[in-house]
Amino acid sequence: MKRVWLWLILLGSLIAACENDPSEVAELLANLEPEIERAQEVEILYSDSALVKVRIQGETMLTYLDRNDPRQEFPDGVRVEFFDPDGSIASVLTAKYGVRIDKKNQIVVRDSVVWQSVEQEKLETEELIWDERMEKVYTQKFVVVTRPDEIITGHGFESDQNFENARINAVDGRIKISDPSKLKD
Repeated sequence: MKRVWLWLILLGSLIAACENDPSEVAELLANLEPEIERAQEVEILYSDSALVKVRIQGETMLTYLDRNDPRQEFPDGVRVEFFDPDGSIASVLTAKYGVRIDKKNQIVVRDSVVWQSVEQEKLETEELIWDERMEKVYTQKFVVVTRPDEIITGHGFESDQNFENARINAVDGRIKISDPSKLKD
């Protein structure tokens, strides 16, 4: 019987010692966002048949767990590298903001969007949308497309997701470059 009382006293003192200050608990709960997961220094790899196809990197990734609007957001910028079947980088996309909207199967990048291929093709715009279902990349914003021998400007761009078969919807200007070595980035 002495042991039971000893255990009860010990248990009671442990419970009494584990008391939290209610103001500290309230402050902690106020700072928590249970519907949002935060990750720092993120790297995501997408592969198919053991071949890496895409690498996504971002300083911060927020995952919103809201059932009505689930999404992954890169508020501090995003870098996306697309790989050839041989494993080398085929093109790179950068933007100051990115979000993947789960219910729409869309990825939207905004603010200083630049896509550049190893063939020296470059697309610059303020917004670019990738529709995963349609396997299409597009924007209605102003675009600048730079190739080794020309610069094309216009409003609206559409392409397949591999940036092949691209077209500018409303061409504003086209400049032929006679000496591409004089072209500055």
